[in-house]
This record gives sequence, C-alpha cells and structure tokens, in this order.
Amino acid sequence: MNSLPSSPGLGAHAVTISRVADNQWHAVENDLVVGRGHTSRRLDGRTFVSIDTWRDDVFDRLAAALSCDRSTSLYTVVDETDHHLAAQWERAGFATWRRESEFVVPTESRSAEPHTVPVPGGVVIATGEEVGEGPLRELEHAIRTEVDAAAGWSRMPAEVLPWQGGTRPLEPSKYTVAVRDGRYAGLVRVATMTRRPRIGLIAVLAAEQRQGIARALLSQLLSGLNRSGFEAVTAEVDESNAAALALFEEFGASRTGGNLELVRRPRAV
Repeated sequence: MNSLPSSPGLGAHAVTISRVADNQWHAVENDLVVGRGHTSRRLDGRTFVSIDTWRDDVFDRLAAALSCDRSTSLYTVVDETDHHLAAQWERAGFATWRRESEFVVPTESRSAEPHTVPVPGGVVIATGEEVGEGPLRELEHAIRTEVDAAAGWSRMPAEVLPWQGGTRPLEPSKYTVAVRDGRYAGLVRVATMTRRPRIGLIAVLAAEQRQGIARALLSQLLSGLNRSGFEAVTAEVDESNAAALALFEEFGASRTGGNLELVRRPRAV
C-alpha cells in the first residue's frame, strides 16, 4: 500500500492518500475515509477515473494521485449541470474532449401513430432471428474501420464497444439491420433491460448514406418498440454529429440533459 501524507493546516488533522488496490485510492484523515478515487480501463482501451469526496482539498490530492506517473490519457464524465465538479477536474489538468446530449424519443409520431418511414428501394429491414451473426460481424468491422479513418472511435460514447478482433460475443436479437443485395448496409442496436430501451449505436456504411437507410432503421425500431408497449426510447448523441442530431429531432426527440467527457493528456517527456 502506497501512502502520501499531506501537511495539515492549523488545528487540522493530516490527510493521507493510500493506494488500497490496483485501481483504488483512499484519503484518510483521523482514521476516517474522507474521499475515494477509482480508475477503470474500459474495453476501448481508455482509462476512466472518478473521485468521491465533498472536500476540494481532498479532491485535488486524490486527482494528483490518480494521475501520478501515468503515460496514458485519463478520461472522466461529468453531468453538464455540475459546474463545480467540472471545475475541480479542470483544476487537475483535465479539459473537455466531447459533449454528449441525452434524448428521449417517443415511439409514436406527433399524430399518435407509430412512426412509419418508407424503406429505400432495394433495401430490406431485418430484425430478431432474421439477423445473422456472421454478416453482422462483418458490418460492425466495416463500420469500425470507417469511423477509425474519419472522426476516430475514441469519439464514440464510452459504452460503444470496440471491435476486439471479432471475439466479443454478439446478440443479434438486439439489432435491427438494413440489407441490400444480401449485404448488411446499416444497423441500430438497442438494449431493453433498462426502464426505457436505450439506443447504443446507429450507423450506416459510408457508401449507403444519404439514402434514407438510417431513417428507415430508426422508424422500424420505434414501431417495434411501440408494439411491445414502450412509449419512448433514450439515446445519447455527440453534439458534433449534426446528422445524428437532425435524425433524432426529426422523430420528435426531446433533449433531457447532457454530459461532458473530459481528458487529461500525458505530459510530453
């Protein structure tokens, strides 16, 4: 266990920062834990950090401990309305990397009917047991390659999983896909284990974009959820993604909040 004592002020007790596990730190004062720090390495390779304390001085000490001797970038996520927490991370050397809006999308249109959008000619929408794992893997790999070559996968939400060489188990039942000439051209993935279904990813191959495929996929998904008794679905969209923002707004999405993703880059040697 590594301990870093701090100098106490007049009448105060010393605060000691201790590394209690590979990814956990405690701030202890007078035998009481007054703060906790935590790191987690996610599947996309990024390391995210969090700190739990009500004291600014303890936050600064924990942030310094989490960042000590690190040669990789560190990330954290803050609610856009928590200005105090954002300022604490900025004081520790973090800067805003991306902004993400949270939306609630109704499964009914403004006319109180399920969303219906014409499917582009030559395209078939497949769901559930109609989705094959092999073609789905090929599509995910192709989309990953295109995203990496453009904005970069690091700009995707943290929960959007990386490719991992095709070893990660897939659940085709979570996907709705667009098929053209037997080849998968686009997908939308949704999780239904939460109170409201949550859209994790919607993407279309670059060669198939601007043909209405994303609109048809989202329409099919919302209509199916409506028939299953769900009134709305949630989604998160990077605020720099104008096309995605316009798509969800077209379907009556209401913005309910947002998050800031901050990053601390390693210092150049």
